[in-house]
Amino acid sequence: MLKTLINAWNIKDIRTRMLFTLLLIVVYRFGSFIPVPFVDAAQLSAAASQYDILGFLNLLSGGNFSQFTIFAMGISPYITGSIIIQLLTIAIPSLERMSKEEDGRQKIERITRYTGIGLALVQSIGIVRGLGTNVVTTTAWYAYATIGIVCTAGTAFLVWMGERITDKGVGNGVSMIIFASICSQVPQTIVAIFSGVFVIASYQWWILPVLLIFVVLVIAAVVLVDRAVRRIPVQYAKRVVGRKMYGGMNTNLPIKVLMSGVMPIIFANAFTSLPNTLSLIFPSWENAVKTYFSPSSPKWGWIYVLVNFLLIIAFAYFYISISFNPVEVANNLKKNGGTILGYRPGKPTADYIQKVLNRITLIGAFFLSFMAIFPILMSWTNYGSFRTLIFGGTTIIIIVGVALDTTRDLESEITMRHYKGFL
Repeated sequence: MLKTLINAWNIKDIRTRMLFTLLLIVVYRFGSFIPVPFVDAAQLSAAASQYDILGFLNLLSGGNFSQFTIFAMGISPYITGSIIIQLLTIAIPSLERMSKEEDGRQKIERITRYTGIGLALVQSIGIVRGLGTNVVTTTAWYAYATIGIVCTAGTAFLVWMGERITDKGVGNGVSMIIFASICSQVPQTIVAIFSGVFVIASYQWWILPVLLIFVVLVIAAVVLVDRAVRRIPVQYAKRVVGRKMYGGMNTNLPIKVLMSGVMPIIFANAFTSLPNTLSLIFPSWENAVKTYFSPSSPKWGWIYVLVNFLLIIAFAYFYISISFNPVEVANNLKKNGGTILGYRPGKPTADYIQKVLNRITLIGAFFLSFMAIFPILMSWTNYGSFRTLIFGGTTIIIIVGVALDTTRDLESEITMRHYKGFL
């Protein structure tokens, strides 16, 4: 990875894209020090600490939520809006037809953008209102209006920033913002752990080697699974075009185990956050949500774990269904004279690819689900120190996944610009 970064930095065009990405991330972090008016950040942070899902929102926002800065809502409302629109695209035929056209896809992107911005407005006002009147300096209507407008503007700016990173920077813009948010919390977490061990003695000394071993094993497992590929052998028939002969070679069709990346975890957490958000808007639901849909519930916490586990698997298949089309792949193989040994071109080939894809996706989905819920399961044990890992597995998966994806993007950019290698 370090060698790839050095090689990319030596190419002027890629260096410009990298500097552009870093500049936007710096702007994002500067915005993390601009507070929202009419909000008492200390009181809000204390009230929000009672809700596990708000802790995850704070993690994805890079600590902006606990300080309630202009980026308090982060990019999460846009992700939730993207999920909603993608589900509606499957359910509504007109949206499905629109998604297959170039102009239609642009319209869907605008609809997704406006949906995410609208959700940011609702969530910001609903969360502040639901946490109680002590988190605001005044309960006047203009205070809540200002909070909603400022937080919505912050989310809209992050959406714009993510699109600019995708177009003119390096990697996926939304993933890079989440990556920067999580990485900004790493030093604070390390300091808190060392302080807990050596200063206030709230943790046992053995928590340090356990944490180190856990992180190393998770990183190794994520890298191993991320690079795992199922290769389907493909044979191309010989064909004559003019005076030249093409084909007659053997190759393979690679299918990644973690083709969906970290998106199923993000999608699942966006959905599991809805009951907690609604409980803040409707206080009468608060006790029910805390009792039956909270990972810290001593009796019914397994409901949250089971729902989260199943949602990650479901979203893994959902993401694959909208990003990989076996029928289209089979048709392309047929047009180019490619065949999978033992299967006729057309529908039999598509069915075989779909069967392999289902099995591979299941393995990747189970891995993501296990890594997401393992820290929660450990938090139920008698070792209270493991509660610090409640989001550890998800955090490491996101960091390593985004780092590997960005490295691959840089390698592709380097390959495209080394024309001498193809001569």
